[in-house]
Amino acid sequence: MTGVDLNSDLGEGFGRYVMGPDRELLELVTSANIACGFHAGDPRIMDATVAQAAQRGVIIGAHVSYPDLPGFGRRHIQVSADELTTDVLYQIGALDAFCRRHGTAVRYVKPHGAMYNDLAVDERLAAALAEAIDGYGGGIAALVLAGSLAAAVISERGVRVIGEGFADRAYTPEGWLLPRSTPGAVITDLADVAERGVRLATGKPISAHDGTPLVVNADSICVHSDTQGAVALATALRGALDDAGIDCRPW
Repeated sequence: MTGVDLNSDLGEGFGRYVMGPDRELLELVTSANIACGFHAGDPRIMDATVAQAAQRGVIIGAHVSYPDLPGFGRRHIQVSADELTTDVLYQIGALDAFCRRHGTAVRYVKPHGAMYNDLAVDERLAAALAEAIDGYGGGIAALVLAGSLAAAVISERGVRVIGEGFADRAYTPEGWLLPRSTPGAVITDLADVAERGVRLATGKPISAHDGTPLVVNADSICVHSDTQGAVALATALRGALDDAGIDCRPW
């Protein structure tokens, strides 16, 4: 039986503001990327989300970001390599404190938003992320865009890389994520998301935004918690994976 990880970005509220349907998604995913306070999340939300994930046996990753609460981490901020390394270390440590409280641990790091996209094409920043992960220790992995420069650079520095594919996002023919500002960048059709997820899990080509066949070698598939109808999308995807004989399990 083929297996694949299913992940989602969770804990992305702040104070009284709630973003995605975290509780429902934690019944469906196998990995939880939990916001660490730089683009979203606060100590109470981080603690509660870690507790819920631990109760369900979902593995936990630090969803790290540029320091950009007003822009939800989606603004490109110029940072030095040292700034990125220390900011990432800070966020891993914060989340790991709550993980220790609830008998679990940070198992991987997934960059968020603009940082995610910048790392995919910037060797300097990708190396800085690897330095942070290696410096923290504990065998933490990196969850980054499958086939990207970041995946190659981080792997070369001895950090385990988990290649990520997206069932609810459109791709360019080159394998990058289509910018959210482009019409059609976010996919919300249940059948489309389910079919794309099965293709990603089995190594079959999906269609890029212009119709070009594109193979994405994904170890983990993401459904965003802030995509419209996220629970229905994740439910449809998980059902389609089950029907295809694909086991959903942590990487």
